[in-house]
Amino acid sequence: MGREAIDYSQAAVAVRADLGETHSRYWHRLARAGSWWSGAERIAIANETRQATECSLCARRRESLSPYTIDGEHDRVSDLPEAAVDVVHRIVTDASRLTSAWYESALGKGLSEGQYIEIVGTVVSVVSIDSFCRGLGVPRHPLPEPVDGTPDTYRPASASLEEAWVPLVPDDNSGTPEADLWPANRTGYVVRAMSLVPEEVRTLKDLSAAHYLPMRDVRNPAASRGALNRPQIELIAGRVSALNECFY
Repeated sequence: MGREAIDYSQAAVAVRADLGETHSRYWHRLARAGSWWSGAERIAIANETRQATECSLCARRRESLSPYTIDGEHDRVSDLPEAAVDVVHRIVTDASRLTSAWYESALGKGLSEGQYIEIVGTVVSVVSIDSFCRGLGVPRHPLPEPVDGTPDTYRPASASLEEAWVPLVPDDNSGTPEADLWPANRTGYVVRAMSLVPEEVRTLKDLSAAHYLPMRDVRNPAASRGALNRPQIELIAGRVSALNECFY
């Protein structure tokens, strides 16, 4: 199978070419085995990401004072393990109320730390691209067909469980195979959060460079991208974060 080509020529407004190219790269990667999930499982995670907003259990939990008081079964569309389905649906529909106890319960039901992080990365990427389509008023892209392959189970030797719920590559990543993820001692938790699965950070960097700014330019207040200046970019980013209840 060749690389999936995503084309925004049908949009009502002009779309920069790098956006379609970046989304195509992600669709190509989504179909293939990652570090902890196969290509078929990654497509299943993407399908559950889209299904979560239609899930009646998630809707009831979202309306409740505490989601942890509502039991039931998710309206699922895959044969992923129940713990994986719950992680996907909760991240999509109620991320601001996730707790460390909830995370630990997911591990107790059989998910590994790496599997959890790869789910997070997949959900973030699919929601980003689907939201871009919604904003343009174009249909969501059909998910690619999965490609056979085996997860590589790669785990950074430097990752440790000291600063967060999940193990992280140290801020000083110099001399490690993950030195390309960020300049040593010059990043934040929002980038390091998925470093237990380095490919998810690389994907985040690729998408962020198109959707926002290349990581190297984030600290430069004069940096901008496309038709918006930097204050306009940050105003929109702040408003979207507030609407999404991003407590970070």
